[in-house]
Amino acid sequence: MVAECVVGEGRPVRVTSAASRVKTRSAKMTASLRQRNYRLFFTGQLISMAGTWMQTVAQSFLVLDLTHSGTQLGLTTAARFLPVFLFGPAGGLFADRMDKQRVLYVTQTLSGLLAGAFAVLVATHSIRLWIIYLLAIALGFVNVFDNPARQSFISEMVPPADLPNAVTLNSVSMNMARVFGAALGGLLAAWIGLALCFACNAVSFGAVLISLVAMRRSELYPARRVERQPRQIRQGLSYVRKTPELLIPLILIAVIGTLAWEFQVTLPLMASKVFHGGAAAYGVMASVMGVGAVIGGLVSASRPRPRARALCLAAIGWGIAILAAAAAPNLPLELGTMLFVGYGSITFNSFAKTTLQLAATPTMRGRVMALWGPAWLGSTPIGGALVGWVGQTAGTRWSLVIGGLPTLACGVLAFPALSRIDRRRGAEADGEPPEPASGLRAVRYAATGFGQKSARGDDRTAGIGGVL
Repeated sequence: MVAECVVGEGRPVRVTSAASRVKTRSAKMTASLRQRNYRLFFTGQLISMAGTWMQTVAQSFLVLDLTHSGTQLGLTTAARFLPVFLFGPAGGLFADRMDKQRVLYVTQTLSGLLAGAFAVLVATHSIRLWIIYLLAIALGFVNVFDNPARQSFISEMVPPADLPNAVTLNSVSMNMARVFGAALGGLLAAWIGLALCFACNAVSFGAVLISLVAMRRSELYPARRVERQPRQIRQGLSYVRKTPELLIPLILIAVIGTLAWEFQVTLPLMASKVFHGGAAAYGVMASVMGVGAVIGGLVSASRPRPRARALCLAAIGWGIAILAAAAAPNLPLELGTMLFVGYGSITFNSFAKTTLQLAATPTMRGRVMALWGPAWLGSTPIGGALVGWVGQTAGTRWSLVIGGLPTLACGVLAFPALSRIDRRRGAEADGEPPEPASGLRAVRYAATGFGQKSARGDDRTAGIGGVL
Protein backbone atom coordinates (compact mmCIF):
# COMPACT_ATOMS: atom_id res chain seq x y z
CA MET A 1 0.00 0.00 0.00
CA VAL A 2 1.31 3.46 -0.91
CA ALA A 3 -0.16 6.60 0.65
CA GLU A 4 0.58 10.30 0.27
CA CYS A 5 0.67 12.91 3.03
CA VAL A 6 1.45 16.63 2.97
CA VAL A 7 4.18 18.05 5.18
CA GLY A 8 6.16 21.28 5.46
CA GLU A 9 5.51 23.49 2.46
CA GLY A 10 2.78 21.32 1.06
CA ARG A 11 5.00 18.83 -0.77
CA PRO A 12 3.48 15.32 -0.89
CA VAL A 13 5.49 12.51 0.67
CA ARG A 14 4.90 8.93 -0.40
CA VAL A 15 4.65 6.43 2.46
CA THR A 16 5.09 2.77 1.60
CA SER A 17 3.58 0.18 3.92
CA ALA A 18 5.55 -2.82 5.19
CA ALA A 19 3.26 -5.17 3.24
CA SER A 20 3.98 -3.29 0.02
CA ARG A 21 7.73 -3.46 0.62
CA VAL A 22 7.54 -7.20 1.25
CA LYS A 23 5.49 -7.67 -1.94
CA THR A 24 7.99 -5.65 -3.94
CA ARG A 25 10.92 -7.62 -2.54
CA SER A 26 9.18 -10.92 -3.32
CA ALA A 27 8.55 -9.75 -6.88
CA LYS A 28 12.25 -8.97 -7.27
CA MET A 29 13.18 -12.44 -6.00
CA THR A 30 11.22 -14.14 -8.78
CA ALA A 31 11.44 -11.52 -11.55
CA SER A 32 12.93 -13.86 -14.16
CA LEU A 33 10.22 -16.47 -13.59
CA ARG A 34 7.82 -14.18 -15.44
CA GLN A 35 9.47 -15.50 -18.60
CA ARG A 36 7.78 -18.74 -19.68
CA ASN A 37 10.92 -20.27 -21.16
CA TYR A 38 12.90 -19.63 -18.01
CA ARG A 39 10.13 -21.12 -15.84
CA LEU A 40 10.34 -24.31 -17.89
CA PHE A 41 14.13 -24.36 -17.64
CA PHE A 42 14.05 -23.71 -13.87
CA THR A 43 11.61 -26.57 -13.28
CA GLY A 44 13.52 -29.03 -15.44
CA GLN A 45 16.81 -28.16 -13.76
CA LEU A 46 15.26 -28.52 -10.31
CA ILE A 47 14.12 -32.08 -11.04
CA SER A 48 17.31 -33.08 -12.84
CA MET A 49 19.64 -31.68 -10.18
CA ALA A 50 17.70 -33.53 -7.47
CA GLY A 51 18.52 -36.72 -9.35
CA THR A 52 22.14 -35.65 -9.71
CA TRP A 53 22.45 -35.19 -5.95
CA MET A 54 20.99 -38.63 -5.40
CA GLN A 55 23.71 -40.01 -7.66
CA THR A 56 26.38 -37.93 -5.89
CA VAL A 57 25.47 -39.44 -2.52
CA ALA A 58 25.36 -42.95 -3.98
CA GLN A 59 28.67 -42.66 -5.84
CA SER A 60 30.53 -41.33 -2.79
CA PHE A 61 29.46 -44.23 -0.61
CA LEU A 62 29.92 -46.71 -3.44
CA VAL A 63 33.60 -45.70 -3.58
CA LEU A 64 33.94 -45.79 0.22
CA ASP A 65 32.31 -49.23 0.33
CA LEU A 66 34.71 -50.55 -2.31
CA THR A 67 37.93 -48.95 -1.05
CA HIS A 68 37.44 -47.43 2.46
CA SER A 69 39.84 -44.71 1.25
CA GLY A 70 39.45 -40.94 1.36
CA THR A 71 42.18 -40.64 -1.25
CA GLN A 72 40.23 -42.82 -3.70
CA LEU A 73 37.09 -40.83 -3.00
CA GLY A 74 38.96 -37.66 -3.93
CA LEU A 75 40.46 -39.21 -7.05
CA THR A 76 37.16 -40.58 -8.39
CA THR A 77 35.57 -37.17 -7.81
CA ALA A 78 38.52 -35.54 -9.57
CA ALA A 79 38.18 -37.88 -12.57
CA ARG A 80 34.74 -36.46 -13.33
CA PHE A 81 36.13 -32.94 -13.66
CA LEU A 82 39.44 -33.69 -15.37
CA PRO A 83 38.04 -33.23 -18.92
CA VAL A 84 36.53 -29.87 -17.89
CA PHE A 85 39.92 -28.79 -16.56
CA LEU A 86 41.70 -29.79 -19.77
CA PHE A 87 39.15 -28.92 -22.47
CA GLY A 88 36.77 -26.39 -20.87
CA PRO A 89 37.73 -23.44 -23.13
CA ALA A 90 37.09 -25.55 -26.23
CA GLY A 91 33.63 -26.39 -24.92
CA GLY A 92 32.95 -22.69 -24.39
CA LEU A 93 33.93 -21.81 -27.95
CA PHE A 94 31.67 -24.62 -29.17
CA ALA A 95 28.79 -23.08 -27.17
CA ASP A 96 29.44 -19.66 -28.74
CA ARG A 97 29.33 -21.17 -32.24
CA MET A 98 26.34 -23.49 -31.86
CA ASP A 99 22.65 -23.35 -31.01
CA LYS A 100 22.83 -23.82 -27.23
CA GLN A 101 19.39 -25.37 -26.97
CA ARG A 102 20.34 -28.12 -29.43
CA VAL A 103 23.64 -28.71 -27.62
CA LEU A 104 21.67 -29.32 -24.42
CA TYR A 105 19.43 -31.88 -26.16
CA VAL A 106 22.52 -34.00 -26.82
CA THR A 107 24.41 -33.47 -23.55
CA GLN A 108 21.40 -34.08 -21.30
CA THR A 109 20.54 -37.29 -23.18
CA LEU A 110 24.09 -38.59 -22.85
CA SER A 111 24.16 -37.75 -19.13
CA GLY A 112 20.98 -39.76 -18.63
CA LEU A 113 22.43 -42.75 -20.49
CA LEU A 114 25.58 -42.71 -18.33
CA ALA A 115 23.48 -42.62 -15.14
CA GLY A 116 21.50 -45.56 -16.49
CA ALA A 117 24.73 -47.49 -17.08
CA PHE A 118 25.73 -46.86 -13.46
CA ALA A 119 22.34 -48.17 -12.28
CA VAL A 120 22.57 -51.40 -14.28
CA LEU A 121 26.15 -52.15 -13.23
CA VAL A 122 25.45 -51.53 -9.54
CA ALA A 123 22.21 -53.52 -9.60
CA THR A 124 23.95 -56.52 -11.21
CA HIS A 125 26.95 -56.26 -8.84
CA SER A 126 29.23 -55.79 -11.85
CA ILE A 127 30.62 -52.43 -10.77
CA ARG A 128 34.38 -52.12 -10.21
CA LEU A 129 36.55 -49.19 -9.24
CA TRP A 130 38.05 -48.87 -12.74
CA ILE A 131 34.53 -48.72 -14.21
CA ILE A 132 33.66 -45.87 -11.83
CA TYR A 133 36.71 -43.99 -13.09
CA LEU A 134 35.73 -44.67 -16.72
CA LEU A 135 32.13 -43.53 -16.32
CA ALA A 136 33.21 -40.48 -14.33
CA ILE A 137 35.60 -39.41 -17.09
CA ALA A 138 32.90 -40.00 -19.73
CA LEU A 139 30.49 -37.78 -17.79
CA GLY A 140 33.27 -35.19 -17.56
CA PHE A 141 33.58 -35.05 -21.35
CA VAL A 142 29.83 -34.50 -21.61
CA ASN A 143 30.12 -31.65 -19.10
CA VAL A 144 32.82 -30.00 -21.23
CA PHE A 145 30.05 -29.04 -23.64
CA ASP A 146 27.07 -29.03 -21.26
CA ASN A 147 28.30 -26.57 -18.62
CA PRO A 148 29.09 -23.53 -20.85
CA ALA A 149 26.03 -24.13 -23.02
CA ARG A 150 23.74 -24.41 -20.00
CA GLN A 151 25.22 -21.41 -18.19
CA SER A 152 25.26 -19.08 -21.20
CA PHE A 153 21.80 -20.24 -22.39
CA ILE A 154 20.32 -18.49 -19.33
CA SER A 155 21.05 -15.10 -20.93
CA GLU A 156 18.99 -16.13 -23.98
CA MET A 157 15.84 -16.88 -21.97
CA VAL A 158 15.48 -13.55 -20.14
CA PRO A 159 15.91 -9.86 -20.99
CA PRO A 160 19.17 -8.24 -19.83
CA ALA A 161 17.52 -6.56 -16.82
CA ASP A 162 16.49 -9.95 -15.41
CA LEU A 163 19.82 -11.70 -16.00
CA PRO A 164 21.28 -11.27 -12.47
CA ASN A 165 18.06 -12.64 -10.99
CA ALA A 166 17.98 -15.55 -13.44
CA VAL A 167 21.59 -16.53 -12.70
CA THR A 168 20.93 -16.47 -8.95
CA LEU A 169 17.65 -18.40 -9.24
CA ASN A 170 19.46 -21.02 -11.29
CA SER A 171 21.81 -21.51 -8.34
CA VAL A 172 18.80 -21.57 -6.01
CA SER A 173 17.23 -24.39 -8.05
CA MET A 174 20.42 -26.42 -7.75
CA ASN A 175 20.45 -26.01 -3.99
CA MET A 176 16.74 -26.68 -3.61
CA ALA A 177 17.50 -29.88 -5.48
CA ARG A 178 20.29 -30.62 -3.00
CA VAL A 179 17.84 -30.32 -0.09
CA PHE A 180 15.55 -33.01 -1.48
CA GLY A 181 17.93 -35.01 -3.63
CA ALA A 182 20.69 -35.49 -1.06
CA ALA A 183 18.25 -36.38 1.74
CA LEU A 184 16.28 -38.79 -0.45
CA GLY A 185 19.48 -40.24 -1.90
CA GLY A 186 20.85 -40.88 1.59
CA LEU A 187 17.66 -42.62 2.68
CA LEU A 188 17.42 -44.74 -0.48
CA ALA A 189 21.10 -45.69 -0.25
CA ALA A 190 20.75 -46.72 3.39
CA TRP A 191 17.41 -48.52 3.20
CA ILE A 192 16.99 -49.86 -0.35
CA GLY A 193 20.29 -49.73 -2.23
CA LEU A 194 22.55 -47.56 -4.30
CA ALA A 195 21.26 -48.73 -7.70
CA LEU A 196 17.92 -46.95 -7.26
CA CYS A 197 19.69 -43.60 -6.75
CA PHE A 198 21.44 -43.95 -10.11
CA ALA A 199 18.20 -45.06 -11.79
CA CYS A 200 16.28 -42.06 -10.45
CA ASN A 201 18.97 -39.75 -11.79
CA ALA A 202 18.76 -41.35 -15.24
CA VAL A 203 15.00 -40.73 -15.34
CA SER A 204 15.33 -37.15 -14.04
CA PHE A 205 17.11 -35.96 -17.21
CA GLY A 206 13.81 -36.46 -19.01
CA ALA A 207 12.48 -33.38 -17.21
CA VAL A 208 15.17 -31.19 -18.82
CA LEU A 209 14.48 -32.61 -22.27
CA ILE A 210 10.74 -31.98 -21.87
CA SER A 211 11.38 -28.39 -20.76
CA LEU A 212 13.59 -27.76 -23.79
CA VAL A 213 11.00 -29.17 -26.19
CA ALA A 214 8.22 -27.04 -24.63
CA MET A 215 10.09 -23.73 -25.01
CA ARG A 216 8.93 -21.13 -27.52
CA ARG A 217 11.85 -20.21 -29.73
CA SER A 218 10.14 -16.94 -30.69
CA GLU A 219 10.46 -15.78 -27.07
CA LEU A 220 14.21 -16.39 -26.81
CA TYR A 221 16.82 -13.61 -26.87
CA PRO A 222 19.45 -15.27 -29.06
CA ALA A 223 23.00 -13.97 -29.04
CA ARG A 224 24.78 -13.67 -32.36
CA ARG A 225 26.72 -16.83 -33.07
CA VAL A 226 30.47 -16.58 -33.41
CA GLU A 227 31.78 -17.43 -36.87
CA ARG A 228 34.60 -19.93 -37.15
CA GLN A 229 37.96 -18.13 -37.16
CA PRO A 230 41.50 -19.03 -36.14
CA ARG A 231 42.77 -18.46 -32.57
CA GLN A 232 39.31 -17.86 -31.07
CA ILE A 233 40.14 -19.68 -27.84
CA ARG A 234 43.23 -17.51 -27.52
CA GLN A 235 41.05 -14.44 -28.10
CA GLY A 236 38.85 -15.46 -25.19
CA LEU A 237 41.85 -15.91 -22.89
CA SER A 238 43.31 -12.57 -23.99
CA TYR A 239 39.96 -10.86 -23.45
CA VAL A 240 39.78 -12.11 -19.87
CA ARG A 241 43.43 -11.28 -19.18
CA LYS A 242 42.90 -7.65 -20.24
CA THR A 243 39.61 -7.21 -18.36
CA PRO A 244 40.05 -6.83 -14.57
CA GLU A 245 36.28 -7.24 -14.03
CA LEU A 246 36.72 -10.82 -15.31
CA LEU A 247 40.31 -11.68 -14.39
CA ILE A 248 40.18 -10.96 -10.64
CA PRO A 249 36.91 -12.86 -10.01
CA LEU A 250 38.21 -15.81 -12.05
CA ILE A 251 41.38 -15.96 -9.92
CA LEU A 252 39.24 -15.99 -6.77
CA ILE A 253 36.99 -18.67 -8.26
CA ALA A 254 39.97 -20.84 -9.22
CA VAL A 255 41.64 -20.75 -5.79
CA ILE A 256 38.44 -21.15 -3.81
CA GLY A 257 36.99 -23.74 -6.19
CA THR A 258 40.16 -25.82 -5.91
CA LEU A 259 40.36 -25.91 -2.11
CA ALA A 260 36.93 -25.08 -0.67
CA TRP A 261 34.35 -26.42 -3.14
CA GLU A 262 35.16 -30.06 -2.45
CA PHE A 263 32.16 -30.98 -0.30
CA GLN A 264 31.58 -34.16 -2.29
CA VAL A 265 34.82 -35.30 -0.64
CA THR A 266 34.78 -33.56 2.74
CA LEU A 267 31.17 -34.21 3.80
CA PRO A 268 31.22 -38.00 3.28
CA LEU A 269 34.50 -38.14 5.22
CA MET A 270 33.09 -36.00 8.05
CA ALA A 271 29.90 -38.08 8.17
CA SER A 272 31.67 -41.46 8.26
CA LYS A 273 34.96 -40.84 10.07
CA VAL A 274 34.21 -37.97 12.49
CA PHE A 275 30.54 -38.43 13.34
CA HIS A 276 30.46 -42.20 12.61
CA GLY A 277 27.37 -42.07 10.42
CA GLY A 278 26.70 -43.38 6.94
CA ALA A 279 24.97 -42.33 3.75
CA ALA A 280 21.94 -41.07 5.69
CA ALA A 281 24.11 -38.77 7.83
CA TYR A 282 25.83 -37.43 4.71
CA GLY A 283 22.45 -36.86 3.08
CA VAL A 284 21.23 -34.85 6.08
CA MET A 285 24.42 -32.74 6.13
CA ALA A 286 24.15 -32.00 2.41
CA SER A 287 20.43 -31.21 2.76
CA VAL A 288 20.97 -28.77 5.63
CA MET A 289 23.71 -27.11 3.60
CA GLY A 290 21.20 -26.91 0.76
CA VAL A 291 18.62 -25.22 3.01
CA GLY A 292 21.16 -22.54 3.89
CA ALA A 293 21.99 -22.15 0.21
CA VAL A 294 18.32 -21.71 -0.74
CA ILE A 295 17.92 -19.00 1.89
CA GLY A 296 21.08 -17.28 0.70
CA GLY A 297 19.99 -17.58 -2.91
CA LEU A 298 16.59 -15.99 -2.31
CA VAL A 299 18.25 -13.12 -0.46
CA SER A 300 20.75 -12.69 -3.30
CA ALA A 301 18.00 -12.87 -5.93
CA SER A 302 16.18 -9.92 -4.36
CA ARG A 303 19.25 -7.68 -4.60
CA PRO A 304 20.10 -5.45 -7.57
CA ARG A 305 23.27 -5.96 -9.56
CA PRO A 306 25.96 -6.71 -6.93
CA ARG A 307 29.06 -4.59 -6.63
CA ALA A 308 32.38 -6.24 -7.37
CA ARG A 309 33.58 -6.01 -3.77
CA ALA A 310 30.50 -7.95 -2.63
CA LEU A 311 32.29 -11.03 -4.00
CA CYS A 312 35.11 -10.45 -1.48
CA LEU A 313 32.71 -10.00 1.42
CA ALA A 314 30.96 -13.24 0.45
CA ALA A 315 34.33 -15.05 0.37
CA ILE A 316 35.26 -13.74 3.83
CA GLY A 317 31.96 -14.84 5.38
CA TRP A 318 32.06 -18.21 3.65
CA GLY A 319 35.63 -18.88 4.79
CA ILE A 320 34.66 -18.21 8.42
CA ALA A 321 31.68 -20.59 8.11
CA ILE A 322 33.85 -23.39 6.68
CA LEU A 323 36.36 -23.03 9.53
CA ALA A 324 33.48 -23.20 12.02
CA ALA A 325 32.30 -26.42 10.37
CA ALA A 326 35.80 -27.88 10.71
CA ALA A 327 35.77 -27.17 14.45
CA ALA A 328 32.22 -28.35 15.28
CA PRO A 329 32.47 -30.94 18.11
CA ASN A 330 29.28 -32.91 17.37
CA LEU A 331 26.75 -33.54 14.61
CA PRO A 332 24.02 -31.12 15.81
CA LEU A 333 26.51 -28.21 15.87
CA GLU A 334 27.92 -29.36 12.54
CA LEU A 335 24.44 -29.18 11.04
CA GLY A 336 24.08 -25.66 12.44
CA THR A 337 27.29 -24.54 10.76
CA MET A 338 26.21 -26.23 7.53
CA LEU A 339 23.40 -23.67 7.24
CA PHE A 340 25.95 -20.87 7.10
CA VAL A 341 28.28 -22.86 4.83
CA GLY A 342 25.40 -23.28 2.39
CA TYR A 343 24.42 -19.62 2.67
CA GLY A 344 28.00 -18.56 1.96
CA SER A 345 28.47 -21.00 -0.92
CA ILE A 346 25.55 -19.78 -2.99
CA THR A 347 26.20 -16.13 -2.18
CA PHE A 348 29.77 -16.41 -3.43
CA ASN A 349 28.86 -18.60 -6.38
CA SER A 350 25.94 -16.46 -7.56
CA PHE A 351 27.92 -13.22 -7.20
CA ALA A 352 30.80 -14.78 -9.16
CA LYS A 353 28.62 -16.03 -12.02
CA THR A 354 26.60 -12.81 -12.15
CA THR A 355 29.79 -10.75 -12.27
CA LEU A 356 31.14 -12.82 -15.17
CA GLN A 357 27.86 -12.92 -17.10
CA LEU A 358 27.34 -9.16 -16.90
CA ALA A 359 30.94 -8.15 -17.54
CA ALA A 360 31.28 -10.39 -20.62
CA THR A 361 29.86 -9.33 -23.97
CA PRO A 362 27.37 -11.78 -25.54
CA THR A 363 29.78 -13.05 -28.22
CA MET A 364 32.34 -13.85 -25.53
CA ARG A 365 29.96 -15.14 -22.86
CA GLY A 366 30.29 -18.82 -23.76
CA ARG A 367 34.09 -18.67 -23.65
CA VAL A 368 34.07 -16.71 -20.39
CA MET A 369 31.67 -19.15 -18.72
CA ALA A 370 33.80 -21.98 -20.07
CA LEU A 371 36.66 -20.52 -18.02
CA TRP A 372 34.35 -20.49 -15.02
CA GLY A 373 33.96 -24.24 -15.56
CA PRO A 374 37.68 -25.14 -15.24
CA ALA A 375 38.15 -22.61 -12.43
CA TRP A 376 35.20 -23.72 -10.30
CA LEU A 377 34.60 -27.34 -11.32
CA GLY A 378 37.61 -28.33 -13.39
CA SER A 379 39.98 -27.50 -10.53
CA THR A 380 38.62 -30.57 -8.72
CA PRO A 381 41.25 -32.91 -10.29
CA ILE A 382 43.76 -31.00 -8.19
CA GLY A 383 41.60 -30.00 -5.23
CA GLY A 384 39.63 -33.22 -4.87
CA ALA A 385 42.73 -35.39 -4.81
CA LEU A 386 44.53 -32.97 -2.45
CA VAL A 387 41.61 -32.62 -0.05
CA GLY A 388 41.04 -36.39 0.00
CA TRP A 389 44.73 -37.02 0.70
CA VAL A 390 44.80 -34.42 3.51
CA GLY A 391 41.69 -35.92 5.06
CA GLN A 392 43.20 -39.39 4.88
CA THR A 393 46.64 -38.48 6.28
CA ALA A 394 46.36 -35.36 8.47
CA GLY A 395 42.82 -35.86 9.73
CA THR A 396 39.35 -35.33 8.31
CA ARG A 397 38.82 -31.90 9.87
CA TRP A 398 41.91 -30.57 8.06
CA SER A 399 40.18 -31.26 4.74
CA LEU A 400 37.83 -28.38 5.64
CA VAL A 401 40.52 -26.15 7.15
CA ILE A 402 42.56 -26.07 3.92
CA GLY A 403 39.46 -24.76 2.18
CA GLY A 404 38.32 -22.26 4.78
CA LEU A 405 41.62 -20.45 5.32
CA PRO A 406 42.38 -19.70 1.62
CA THR A 407 38.77 -18.59 1.06
CA LEU A 408 39.05 -16.08 3.90
CA ALA A 409 42.48 -14.90 2.71
CA CYS A 410 41.34 -14.45 -0.92
CA GLY A 411 38.45 -12.27 0.15
CA VAL A 412 40.71 -10.01 2.21
CA LEU A 413 43.47 -9.72 -0.41
CA ALA A 414 41.16 -9.02 -3.39
CA PHE A 415 39.00 -6.44 -1.60
CA PRO A 416 41.13 -3.34 -2.46
CA ALA A 417 41.32 -4.17 -6.18
CA LEU A 418 37.60 -4.86 -6.57
CA SER A 419 36.75 -1.74 -4.56
CA ARG A 420 38.72 0.32 -7.10
CA ILE A 421 36.67 -1.27 -9.90
CA ASP A 422 33.48 -0.28 -8.07
CA ARG A 423 34.66 3.32 -7.73
CA ARG A 424 35.47 3.52 -11.45
CA ARG A 425 32.07 2.09 -12.39
CA GLY A 426 30.41 4.60 -10.08
CA ALA A 427 32.25 7.48 -11.74
CA GLU A 428 31.20 6.23 -15.20
CA ALA A 429 27.58 5.85 -14.06
CA ASP A 430 27.60 9.43 -12.75
CA GLY A 431 28.28 10.66 -16.26
CA GLU A 432 31.98 11.40 -16.20
CA PRO A 433 33.31 11.28 -19.79
CA PRO A 434 35.10 8.02 -20.53
CA GLU A 435 38.67 7.89 -21.63
CA PRO A 436 39.31 7.38 -25.37
CA ALA A 437 38.21 3.87 -26.36
CA SER A 438 41.50 2.42 -27.41
CA GLY A 439 43.69 -0.47 -26.28
CA LEU A 440 43.10 -1.86 -22.80
CA ARG A 441 40.62 0.91 -21.96
CA ALA A 442 38.40 -0.12 -24.86
CA VAL A 443 38.26 -3.69 -23.64
CA ARG A 444 37.51 -2.63 -20.08
CA TYR A 445 34.87 -0.14 -21.10
CA ALA A 446 33.09 -2.56 -23.41
CA ALA A 447 33.14 -5.25 -20.72
CA THR A 448 30.99 -3.12 -18.41
CA GLY A 449 28.09 -3.56 -20.82
CA PHE A 450 27.75 0.00 -22.21
CA GLY A 451 25.88 0.19 -25.50
CA GLN A 452 23.84 -2.99 -25.02
CA LYS A 453 20.30 -3.06 -26.39
CA SER A 454 17.43 -4.77 -24.67
CA ALA A 455 14.97 -5.37 -27.49
CA ARG A 456 14.47 -8.98 -28.45
CA GLY A 457 16.62 -10.01 -31.35
CA ASP A 458 18.83 -6.90 -31.33
CA ASP A 459 22.57 -7.30 -31.55
CA ARG A 460 23.79 -6.78 -27.98
CA THR A 461 27.46 -6.92 -28.89
CA ALA A 462 28.33 -3.23 -29.00
CA GLY A 463 31.86 -2.25 -28.11
CA ILE A 464 34.10 -5.25 -27.82
CA GLY A 465 32.48 -7.18 -30.66
CA GLY A 466 34.10 -4.99 -33.25
CA VAL A 467 37.50 -5.09 -31.57
CA LEU A 468 37.74 -8.88 -31.42
